[in-house]
Amino acid sequence: MPLNDQTSVAPAQNADSAASPRPRKVPRIIVLGGGSVGLYSARRLRKKLGKREAAIVVVDPRPYMTYAPFLPEAAAGSIDARDVVAPHRRALKGVDVLQGKVVEINHAGRSITIHPEEGDDYSVSYDHLIVGLGSVSRTLPIPGLAENAIGFKNVEEAIAVRNHVINRMDVASSTWDQDLRKRMLTFAFIGGGFAGMEAIAEIEDMARYAARNYPTIEPEDLRFVMIEGSGRILPEVSEPMGQYALEELKKRGIEFHLNTFLSSCVDGHVVTSTGVEFDTDTIVWTAGVKANPVLKENSDLPVDKLGRVIVLPTLQVADEDGNVVPDAWAAGDCAAVPDLLNPGKFCPPNAQHAIREATRLADNLVAILHSDEPVEYKHKSVGTVASLGLYKGVAELFGIFKLKGFLAWAMHRSYHVMAMPTGNRKIRIAIGWMGQFLMGREIISLGSLHDPRAEFRQASVPPAAAGEKVKQEAVSSAAEAENGGAEAGSAKAAPAEAAAPAESAAAGEGHGPAKKTTKKAATKA
Repeated sequence: MPLNDQTSVAPAQNADSAASPRPRKVPRIIVLGGGSVGLYSARRLRKKLGKREAAIVVVDPRPYMTYAPFLPEAAAGSIDARDVVAPHRRALKGVDVLQGKVVEINHAGRSITIHPEEGDDYSVSYDHLIVGLGSVSRTLPIPGLAENAIGFKNVEEAIAVRNHVINRMDVASSTWDQDLRKRMLTFAFIGGGFAGMEAIAEIEDMARYAARNYPTIEPEDLRFVMIEGSGRILPEVSEPMGQYALEELKKRGIEFHLNTFLSSCVDGHVVTSTGVEFDTDTIVWTAGVKANPVLKENSDLPVDKLGRVIVLPTLQVADEDGNVVPDAWAAGDCAAVPDLLNPGKFCPPNAQHAIREATRLADNLVAILHSDEPVEYKHKSVGTVASLGLYKGVAELFGIFKLKGFLAWAMHRSYHVMAMPTGNRKIRIAIGWMGQFLMGREIISLGSLHDPRAEFRQASVPPAAAGEKVKQEAVSSAAEAENGGAEAGSAKAAPAEAAAPAESAAAGEGHGPAKKTTKKAATKA
């Protein structure tokens, strides 16, 4: 592992020995998390510090940074999934990358424990620590939620939602059972903040666009439901703009239940606190986030009651009394960063602040290394922009300009494509938008991506009994063609018959109604 020094990678059980490492040639800076904070701070540090001044290591379970504001457009097919991520090994030149999950932070001993995808846990020591672990979905103990819902926090979930929605339309278009069809074409979203509203607006826009390709599905057959616990949507914008977005989405047929909570969704049967009930195959959870739980559960860094790392305006970690914790820094969703322009409040957990916090954090760390004074983070929000589907949006800029419709949508795209890291990704996204404008959306479900071995398992014959010799004979396809396939046909007949019951059972499991309705459809035809 090229960590650019003499020491300090040890198995997790030897963490005590790693706490007192041999002297390093250069100080090591460990960056936890490869998201906005991790990627931008590491890049800035590498730009300001030479390799003889510091070794920089980024630790993240994924090999890329996801630009979250573009997830709704990726889910709607407006942007290719690969273009909303920045590969660490391309974006972090001169920075070492460790792929694994941080499971323990021992700042007193200056070490972290990493759980890799394969192999045993190991610990790595450091001299300076940057915490940018971000957030995870904040869920509740609602019956059926874990079994039936999907989040919308990363690119894998966004693409899975897209594939699932289109798949439900594919299956429903060939289904005669009206109750089953209604269930398939009902899509529920829980949480009316930025993430939830952009997600439901973009996916609804995509689904109604896709409906034109299904002769048996009318746009009115699609039912989109938003459940929100507060009395309004988009709390990040002013109330008039939130009300405008609500009215516009209602005109498109989206059903809203405000001041309403999800009570249960066992087996896809949704029950709300206001007594609304319906069946659905699609439940998308976007009801808030929380700081990465490792900070509260397995770390000695000071955290607040929400599990966020306590920091000063300089982004240095501090205890509850305001005393600086040496050599520790934090920013982004997992840190309680004071908002100096709004005393008593904290900076909101969005990309706009995270990127600027990362830059300030890196500059302050460089200042400390050069025996200079750190500078407090202070940023006046440029404004908020939200996409509500293709050519639709809302925006508030500098607290003065309020844009709606096409102008707001154009501002949303312009701002975020400029904020996307690496010129490579900016160009790819722009080219993708041009292609969509000229040729329309690409609407197709690649559901098999989520279980690519399913078809192979179904085609496989049962294993031979213990002690039974498996006869294998190499026959070329050319020889089979010359013999008319006669020998091959007889040789394959027995395995095919043996496989038939297994195939029938596999096909029937979980798909009984679909098979029955298909048979009924064939009879009608």
